Amino acid sequence: MGTDTGDLLERVHVDALDKILGIPFGVLGEGFVRVMDYMGGDSSIVQAARVSYGKGTKKVREDRGLIRYLMRHWHTTPFEMCELKLHVRVPMDCWRQWIRHRTASVNEYSTRYSEAIDACHVTPPSEWRVQSSANRQGSTGNLDPCVGADLSAKEAELHRKSRDVYQERLRAGVAREQARKDLPLSTYTEAYWKIDLHNLFHFFQLRMDPQAQLEIRKYADVIGNEIVARWCPLAWEAFVDYRLQSLALSRIETAIIRSLSAGEIELAVRQAADAGLLPEAGVPLRPNRERIELEAKLRQLRLPIPWRQPHEEIME
Repeated sequence: MGTDTGDLLERVHVDALDKILGIPFGVLGEGFVRVMDYMGGDSSIVQAARVSYGKGTKKVREDRGLIRYLMRHWHTTPFEMCELKLHVRVPMDCWRQWIRHRTASVNEYSTRYSEAIDACHVTPPSEWRVQSSANRQGSTGNLDPCVGADLSAKEAELHRKSRDVYQERLRAGVAREQARKDLPLSTYTEAYWKIDLHNLFHFFQLRMDPQAQLEIRKYADVIGNEIVARWCPLAWEAFVDYRLQSLALSRIETAIIRSLSAGEIELAVRQAADAGLLPEAGVPLRPNRERIELEAKLRQLRLPIPWRQPHEEIME
């Protein structure tokens, strides 16, 4: 493979992303996300896949076809050729989940060096969520706004009190690293977060999922729909089609769906029972996450759920 070392390479520019560089997109009240810098674009993915130094194919539809092929067949390395650097402001409890994605380069605002950001994420009365009985780490529905109003008022009082205590400690000469220890997790932090597109897609797959916590899902939605969709529209389209809105089926699920599609209802029930998704005959259904996920897929495919009565309410 050769190249003329005398030729100057031009940096990849994406006009749609250049137009929003540094512009904050608001999330969760006083939170935000903004693009600080980026490397590459759709053309960089195509270039890497073809291991060439040209601009790739001349027709956008051919680039689109290649990118979709890469996504469809899990050829992920070319997507690592694109990188995005974001400046984010996010509540600390949400940041705890975010920072678990260890495939990014991170530099966070230091409350040892600087005073803590004087802003907290607040919860409107209508947005206090109820703990799910089926998912220990999730929620379902909302509390009565009248109850929520009291909780929101007490939240505001707690924020004021914790900030007053923090400022009192600083005025007394307490070190910042110690004075901060009783600040609530709703306090905003800021960070620069740099990640390649392949790992960013993995972030989206987890954090844009309907089961993800609402707060981090809002950040993921903004990064995906407002930023990546502008930056790498072909790759974003492929990701949405083949990852985000696709339907993954296990071997067991495929067998059951095949039987249902053929009208072999009894066989489908037997297959589910043999796989441990159903209890013995005559025994009430017990909570089973794998079966519940299969039932959601059957509804999406508009197939019957033969072990449930029509319109049966799911309480699991």
